[in-house]
Amino acid sequence: MVTTISPERLAELQDEAGAQSENGDESGDADYVLLDTRPEDSYAAWHIADAVHFPFGPEEDLDGRLDDLRDTVGDAERVITVCAKGISSGNLASRLESATDEYDVATVEGGMKGWSGVYDHAKIDVGAGDDLTIVQVQRRAKGCLGYVVGCAATGEAVVVDPTADVDEYKIAAEEVDLEITGVIDTHVHADHVSGGRDLADDLDVPYYLGARAAERGVDLEYTPLERNEVLEVGDRELKAVFAPGHTSEMITLLVDDRALLTADTLHVDSTGRTELEFSEDAGEKGAELLYETLHRTILAEPEDVVVLPGHVTVTADGAFAHGAPGEPIETTIRDARTGIDLLGLEEDEFVERMADAGEKPSNYEEIIDLNRGATSEPPEERTELELGPNNCSA
Repeated sequence: MVTTISPERLAELQDEAGAQSENGDESGDADYVLLDTRPEDSYAAWHIADAVHFPFGPEEDLDGRLDDLRDTVGDAERVITVCAKGISSGNLASRLESATDEYDVATVEGGMKGWSGVYDHAKIDVGAGDDLTIVQVQRRAKGCLGYVVGCAATGEAVVVDPTADVDEYKIAAEEVDLEITGVIDTHVHADHVSGGRDLADDLDVPYYLGARAAERGVDLEYTPLERNEVLEVGDRELKAVFAPGHTSEMITLLVDDRALLTADTLHVDSTGRTELEFSEDAGEKGAELLYETLHRTILAEPEDVVVLPGHVTVTADGAFAHGAPGEPIETTIRDARTGIDLLGLEEDEFVERMADAGEKPSNYEEIIDLNRGATSEPPEERTELELGPNNCSA
């Protein structure tokens, strides 16, 4: 019987391999080759960091391909296989075990679908003392960044932009001894299914969206946050700052004048794209709104305010474009202004650049409808919709 490893264990092996590489140590449990058996287009679009492509079908036989596999694996004695759901990779692992005893073989449980549910937690230091707690919840495969923001003095917290894996946010809050008393979605997400309404229902706490969410046709029960409305979380304050552009109802959240949760308005290396909602004019209206939001609202904040985005880009090679899983993904107003080329453009140049934001997120229209409450899907369908890169940056 083929040995399986959990996606979480694979993440540990990745981290161990990275640490060994930094230390010049090429031995140990992290010495393995990860074989991705999916078709070429799927592998090229989105795969796990350091995975090697070895296409293999769910019913294919290894006859005639063993030498090719040996060439691909090289000197490694451990082979781990992965595919979309664990079917074709399980077939390869089984065939390889039967064909030779050269390798220690395992397959990733649930494949890329399982990998999509791996999370890391990073505690954020914004220089506000011990009473303000911010935990960044990172979805490793997709680059989605959600937050637990709380008051250590009172033990209260809100969750911001949770994915559908709601238990991950409960765990993150428990790890820092906080109780979730509210849930906020900054906007109607297009790249992943939100868990905001479900988490709020599960905990019987308020669910918040920006007041303009009604204009997006949101058919969910929520408490609207008005422009500059302040939500008290224990002794901490979160101010809802209107920030249209990526979407018309977008809000960002200013936490104690120390940190700004910018969602898809501003990332550490770029801005959010503008044509997913504003598709009729290739995002031109959204780009004009975003330009004004960035220059008159976001960049008007003090330069030492910490910027905490809603996404980090995950490259086609499966790595974070900035930072690493488990490390804080953050910048400052100062560093964003001086380091992001888009922010130095004149408005007409900015609008023109926004028109070419690249490939859209997979199934984004269906995901938007789910997040508006316009349609519903069984929980098992959610991950299927989300598979692939997030593609939310411009």
